[in-house]
Amino acid sequence: MNEQIKYYESKLTYEMDPSDLFASLELDTDLVVVDTRQAFGYEKEHIPTSINLPHREMTAESTQHLDKTKTYVCYCDGIGCNASTKGALKLAGLGFKVKELMGGIEWWKFDGYATEGAMSTAGEAVQCAC
Repeated sequence: MNEQIKYYESKLTYEMDPSDLFASLELDTDLVVVDTRQAFGYEKEHIPTSINLPHREMTAESTQHLDKTKTYVCYCDGIGCNASTKGALKLAGLGFKVKELMGGIEWWKFDGYATEGAMSTAGEAVQCAC
């Protein structure tokens, strides 16, 4: 297998786009969506069903209640934020299966999906052209 194929396969192993996440959540797969931002960002707006676990607070103790058989999809604000990368790195280091949501909550909203929280949006998409 050539290096380019290995690169793209590896990338898809560790990343997920909003349409893939939405479809996976619709199928009720073993995914847990993790908002890695501080609590005030989560309270303002977050992806439905997500849990808030700020990357700065991730430790063996703070994650001991999480199921290691599930895959955790980390997200943050978007491309100008690296909280999801930091959270994914910490969770992986703690022995969890992890993916990172490409584009964070901004791309989630850009694709038309609903959000919850104080500034929630209704959303309008059910399928992405991706």
